[in-house]
Amino acid sequence: MNKAELIELVAEKAEVTKAAAERALAAFLEAIASSLGRDEPVVLVNFGTFVVRQTAARKGRNPQTGEEIKIKAAKRVGFKAGKALKEAVKDSKKD
Repeated sequence: MNKAELIELVAEKAEVTKAAAERALAAFLEAIASSLGRDEPVVLVNFGTFVVRQTAARKGRNPQTGEEIKIKAAKRVGFKAGKALKEAVKDSKKD
C-alpha cells in the first residue's frame, strides 16, 4: 500500500474527503517525527511503539574494495509492534 492508497482508505473508513484524510495523515506523521526528534517515544497502545535507538560507532568493509572503513555512531528509528497488531497480522495469514 502506498501513501495515496492509504489516504483513500482512511477517507473511506472515516467518511471524510480525501483532502481531509491527507491533512490528518500529514499531521499524524509530523507529530511522530517531531516527538522522535526530541528523543521521545511514540506509544500507540495495541498498535506499537516508535523509538529512537542509538547505534554505536563500528568498523565495516567497503564491499567493492574490501577496505576497512569507520562507520559513525547514529540514531535510528525503531518500531516494536503491539499485541493487537501482531495478532492482526498473524490472523491475516489464515485467509
